[in-house]
Amino acid sequence: MAERAPRVPVPGPGPSAGTGPGRPRRASLRSRITAAAVLAVALTLGVFTLVFALVQQAVLADGPRRSASADVDRAVSALAIGSTPDVAVAGEAEGALVVVTDSSGRVLAAGGEDDLVESASSLAAAGSGDRVTLDGDRFVVERDDVGVETTPTPTPSAEPTPTASSRSGDDDDDDAAEDADDVADDSTPTPEATPEPAETVTTEYGVVAARSLDEASAASSASLVTLGVAIPVALLVLGVTTWLVVGRALRPVESMRREVDTVTAQNLSHRLPDPGGSDEIARLARTLNGMLDRLDSSATAQRRFVGDASHELKTPLATIRQHAEVALLHPGSIDGAALAGTVLGEEARLTALVQGLLVLARADEGALGVTRRPVDLDDLVVAETARLRGVARRDARGSLTVDATAVGPARVDGDEGLLGQVVHNLVANAARHADTRVAVALDERDGRAVLTVDDDGAGVAEADRERVFERFVRLDEARARDSGGSGLGLAIVREIVRVHGGSVSITTSPLGGARFVVDLPAGPA
Repeated sequence: MAERAPRVPVPGPGPSAGTGPGRPRRASLRSRITAAAVLAVALTLGVFTLVFALVQQAVLADGPRRSASADVDRAVSALAIGSTPDVAVAGEAEGALVVVTDSSGRVLAAGGEDDLVESASSLAAAGSGDRVTLDGDRFVVERDDVGVETTPTPTPSAEPTPTASSRSGDDDDDDAAEDADDVADDSTPTPEATPEPAETVTTEYGVVAARSLDEASAASSASLVTLGVAIPVALLVLGVTTWLVVGRALRPVESMRREVDTVTAQNLSHRLPDPGGSDEIARLARTLNGMLDRLDSSATAQRRFVGDASHELKTPLATIRQHAEVALLHPGSIDGAALAGTVLGEEARLTALVQGLLVLARADEGALGVTRRPVDLDDLVVAETARLRGVARRDARGSLTVDATAVGPARVDGDEGLLGQVVHNLVANAARHADTRVAVALDERDGRAVLTVDDDGAGVAEADRERVFERFVRLDEARARDSGGSGLGLAIVREIVRVHGGSVSITTSPLGGARFVVDLPAGPA
């Protein structure tokens, strides 16, 4: 019968709570939040540092790579205009090396920093984008293989000239003739030399340039060292700040915990101070105060319920005891039939009271077992009104009229026994307070079954129309006790109607008294 307070799930013992067998000790919420915040930021900064290092390395290495590419272009241009490899690689630049090789990979010329020229052979087989180590330092390499075309100077060719050995005879006459021929020959022009065709020669060169990555590595290392120092400091500051902020935020919660820990059954009227505002702490304080209000109301109702139940049980027991004592002390003053009638009447009153208490107890525990099946509610109403007419005749209340002409067919899904108790309690309550007439109506419309019970009694004041459904509440205490009412009937009606998905209310009856209206969902026809 007592209302059970809902239990709040406990996530685990705090730092000050003991640990049961097999239950690991958990850190405080403050420690867990701080650790989670630091871990999350540490992971984020770690990923950021890795990405930053990779991007920075690529960006810083781009400068030396561009310089090496420019060295290659300059050497290729010099070779293309006919410069020798030595001239093409001439010049000295710090942290630079330029090498020209032939098609077989043999070094033809090398230029750049003097300390690196000795390592020229190490670059002969290197390709573009390679990273090599020269003299203990890292270098980035760019390469270009080119073919340079050259044309050699042509050599002229002439006709052969006759010699003295080719002359025939030593005659004098011939000498004279030859002299004349010489004169004639001297007057004939000599043919010019004809040049031979020139062949174009293509020379294959490999031009390789390397630039030092020392400055890029130094800048990257400096950045990483800076981050390596800054990140732990930032995490330390974050951890301390989170620890302080979370501790300050949880301080009101700890204060509320201590306040609630002092609340017992003897001081349920104690309330937590409301910090005001609309944040989570203020809402928690109001929620806890609301819970304490409900517990206080429940405890008050329970004490009142126990007191009323004890009083109700004491009255019939006292009556039985009184008649029994009289029968023992004065056997002739009371006959057995009168004693038996008194005992049976009080026993029926006790039985009804105990059954009502059991119904309410099961309803409070949510165990009011409802066996749902189609129930003809009109059959229950007709049977109850017929019983009331018979009781009225036996009790010499023949003037009480029970009108059931407005009872129509209606079917609901529910527990027949519990619904019969609803009809019985409402009709009995109306008969108890009626002067001369009780009217019962039943109608099914719009998927609802509506039961109406009217009487022509004094009625129920509007201010009391909710209070009469409370347990052991009587608006006319003397009459209710004399007529056998326990103050539980209407409370039982409300609980049974509620578990069937309906509602019960009180209005003013057209007969002048009270009208009780029960609204239930109708079942299948």
